[in-house]
Amino acid sequence: MTAPYDPTEREKVVAKLPSELRKELKVRAAEIDTDIQDAVTAGVEAWRKAKSLPLVDTAGGTSFATYLPTGLYDKLKTACKTRGISYNQGIAQSIRLWLDTHPSPRPRPSRVTGARRIIFGNQKGGVGKTAISAGVAQALAESGHRTLLIDFDPQGHLTKQLGNPLIDIEAASLAKHMLGEARGELNELLVPIKGGDFEEHLWLLPACKDAFLLDAKLATSRYVRIKETALEKALEPLEHDFDYILVDCPPSLGYGMDTALYYCRTREGEEENTSGIVIPVLAEDSSADAYDMLYDQIQDLIADMDIEIAMLGFVVNMYDSRKGFVATSSLDEWHNIGEPPVLAVVPELKDQREAVRVKQPLLVHAPYGDQAEVMRTVARRISG
Repeated sequence: MTAPYDPTEREKVVAKLPSELRKELKVRAAEIDTDIQDAVTAGVEAWRKAKSLPLVDTAGGTSFATYLPTGLYDKLKTACKTRGISYNQGIAQSIRLWLDTHPSPRPRPSRVTGARRIIFGNQKGGVGKTAISAGVAQALAESGHRTLLIDFDPQGHLTKQLGNPLIDIEAASLAKHMLGEARGELNELLVPIKGGDFEEHLWLLPACKDAFLLDAKLATSRYVRIKETALEKALEPLEHDFDYILVDCPPSLGYGMDTALYYCRTREGEEENTSGIVIPVLAEDSSADAYDMLYDQIQDLIADMDIEIAMLGFVVNMYDSRKGFVATSSLDEWHNIGEPPVLAVVPELKDQREAVRVKQPLLVHAPYGDQAEVMRTVARRISG
């Protein structure tokens, strides 16, 4: 039987929904590894066949957007009019029906190794490590995971883009904790990131300018007996407070990057690909050259320390097919590597640049844009 609409042709649907229903939908979609738009589509299709559904309290609703197949969207509006309910109520009932028929999977066994540790690294600057680490952290937190986002780049772009000041150079910082020079507890430095559906689930450990000196001090410090373990020792007290710890790494192949790579290694008793590195790249040759250097660094560390480091995948950032053969052929080459896989392709759009300009998280500034959806896709793929 032919569907009454073309599922490849979709149009934007905007409704007002209560925040708890919105959050529940995003968490459940992440739990069962499905796109939000596909979950809402399935809910609407089931709703059209259902009868006598209870009303959903939509008081205090705020904006929610998704995409429905164009023909289905029209049928939803017609059915709402026939049933004498508002369009917002029809969408709310559809989502509630989908949630009720797709219960949360059973919780996984508790982790024996603390938080899952994901680092975002590439020797080349300007590939989007900061944007992707921040977006994925927001998506994980939006799905109900307690998430810590660490700005490990002394340039502090992540800290500043989220509207926070860098830690004063005389104050305690992550670098000072790594070197044994700090007083107090590391958790005293954490800053909550507010807004959107991830509020109360996402924290930032800001950067400090003293991180520029980290490599030199790691090389000479008597306190750090095994340089590669310095980051892990500093973060260990925080691990059982979080489900995920994400690290935005510097564009460097120095000691600092070694500590981050060692931190994301597969620990004893940890499932394969639970932790690891995500590699942001661009669809051009310089990213490939930088990846070659990063790959060599990873392999050297694996051999020297007798460890396993999972390369979780590439995220091809700022992709625009209109740039022609250079972009399209480069994207093909990233896909052809095979392992690690391409986790997602982030389109070249204004959303992220605007979010940086107004110092807002992407999933607050443009929560239903294409770039935000890609961040959710990456979050699902690394958390699956």
